[in-house]
Amino acid sequence: MKRLISVTLLAAASLWISACGGPAANNAPATTTNSNGTKPTAAAPTVDALIAMEKAANEAWVKGDTKHFETMLDDKFVSYEGGTRMTKAEMLKMVASNKCEVKEGWKLEDPQMAKINDDTYAMSYKTTMEGTCTYEGKSMKIPTPTRAATVWIRNGEKWNGVFHAENMIIDPKAAPAGPAAPPAKAEPKKDEAKKEEPKKEEPKKDDKAAANSNTAAAPAPAKPTPSVNTEALVKSHTAGWEAFKARDAKYFEGNLTSGFAFVDPIGGWHGTKADAIKTWTETMKCEGVTKVGVTDGFSTAISPTVELLTLKGTADGKCDGQPNGPLFQTAFYVKEGDAWKLAFMFESIPMPGA
Repeated sequence: MKRLISVTLLAAASLWISACGGPAANNAPATTTNSNGTKPTAAAPTVDALIAMEKAANEAWVKGDTKHFETMLDDKFVSYEGGTRMTKAEMLKMVASNKCEVKEGWKLEDPQMAKINDDTYAMSYKTTMEGTCTYEGKSMKIPTPTRAATVWIRNGEKWNGVFHAENMIIDPKAAPAGPAAPPAKAEPKKDEAKKEEPKKEEPKKDDKAAANSNTAAAPAPAKPTPSVNTEALVKSHTAGWEAFKARDAKYFEGNLTSGFAFVDPIGGWHGTKADAIKTWTETMKCEGVTKVGVTDGFSTAISPTVELLTLKGTADGKCDGQPNGPLFQTAFYVKEGDAWKLAFMFESIPMPGA
């Protein structure tokens, strides 16, 4: 699968790239049909099957084949990196507008799959490639290598992508000291501040009427509506940040699913619940963390038992010698009984100048 992003995101992230090397088409996930006449459903995916679908998306992206993505992406598709949330429609627009030239020999390495629930799986892998992309007249080199993550959801006989994002893989020892500060806004000079914009001549009444009768205003695109569970999930996620501050391993034991996995903001893969808990409560060396918070929470109901929550988390103090700053997270929650538990998460940092 691929992601198409704006030039601003291109400068600090990567293109939605899934390298070649997947199996032949006959290794795509099989379907099963019940003898009682119910509709067939896609079989549980394998790593090879997901890579095959990623490769097909890659080839479609190179060709600018938006039709492929129209059927491959779920209608609830979301991409969230560096604080920018994109819908399926916005991604299709990027696919159609972006022009890229890439060299052969793309590599896909270290494939990892995590089960969110029976109908939802996360796929992560490392990609390396060379090339450039041009969007709105601006050309940029595609950053590499990256750690990608795609979440696939079962829709009857097929699997659709419902989330995708990528992080640059950065050596922790070479990581920058905290997120880049936004550039200061230039203050207007005194003389310029005094200048007034020339007044536009108002059209005559008859001209206005003619314009209104001949030109229909284009309808504004419908804005996504947050799930009714957004408030509850934000509250739960805030409790997780508080547990991080308190180094509360017991909280994570009870509030992460058994198959929990996540991608950290420097492209690291953490494939087990135990690894995640140890990272947050032991491995990360933090000091001066006295305040944490969650804002901009927006949840999308992927299914009755799976929610996709995007948000911005913040903490003061330092961790591993670096000042803490905004951290953007996409969190997949699964309902187990009456409780929502965190099953998969992707983290990213602010883009330079954002």
